[in-house]
Amino acid sequence: MDIPENNSDRRLFSRIDFAAPLAYKVCNKDTLSKILQGYTSNISEAGMLCNIREAVNPDDILWLSFDRGTLGMCEELEKRALIYQNGVIGKVVRIQSKGYDNFDVGIKFITREEKSWNNEFK
Repeated sequence: MDIPENNSDRRLFSRIDFAAPLAYKVCNKDTLSKILQGYTSNISEAGMLCNIREAVNPDDILWLSFDRGTLGMCEELEKRALIYQNGVIGKVVRIQSKGYDNFDVGIKFITREEKSWNNEFK
């Protein structure tokens, strides 16, 4: 990397002109507190085991947001999985307390063919 003769440009990294559309949402405090509040433990064609900090109930419907690699793995394993806004929709099938603010949660992927999940939100 060439360092400019004059020190008027003090950027450590070079900038590349790159214009592309993007979308954004303003996050409230509740949304921010839920970012990185869990992790996946294992995954199968039927669903996954997650570890999260909040107690949920069996039959709750969850939207799980992942990095692109994990989301791609979910899509590959269960091609009919309901993917929504870069997350997968799943139903809680089991929960086990692992201590204070620590729960193993079994999630069953909801597929596009399933009609009953829509009634769960009412």
